[in-house]
Amino acid sequence: MHRMVALPVALLVAALTMLATGDRLPAQDPDSFDIEPPILKQNLSDEPLPDGNVARLEKQLERIKKSAAGAERLCKIGVLSKVEVEQRLLKVVRCECDLANARLARAKEEVAAQAAQGGVGKAAPDDLEAAKATLAQATEAAQLAAAKRARAELEVAEANVRRQQKLLKLGSGQKSDVTRAEEKLAELKGQKN
Repeated sequence: MHRMVALPVALLVAALTMLATGDRLPAQDPDSFDIEPPILKQNLSDEPLPDGNVARLEKQLERIKKSAAGAERLCKIGVLSKVEVEQRLLKVVRCECDLANARLARAKEEVAAQAAQGGVGKAAPDDLEAAKATLAQATEAAQLAAAKRARAELEVAEANVRRQQKLLKLGSGQKSDVTRAEEKLAELKGQKN
């Protein structure tokens, strides 16, 4: 009998002793972490940098191309949907356009720097002509990339309208989805004209 009473009394005495000495456990906030989790690649922004960091955009383009390369095969075996494949391919085209625009901005800066040096008399006329030729090539590449981007976005929007109409016809879609897809297509066609 003494043993059955002694254990709870010993635990009670130990708890009271801890409270009296101040050895309390710190209150933990359930939302706080002792160690911050690492930043994941998918959580990083895909927006282009405003300063036109060409090297970063080139790396990003390579990463996106690798992601899109196996998408068609993954769609055939049922891992990815056709929509996901279209989005990955569209992302490649968008990144190519951003890269072309960044190269154009860098070429414009180079021409401006060469022209400024030419006024001082430090730059050779050959350097300025080479910079202007690079600017002309970058301008043409940026225009082609913008046209390719507009065409790709239009094709994806048209495919989305057809897909939403088919889903509505089958009873799986909603009229609001079809309307939204048609509005997006009309907006893209309006920008093209």
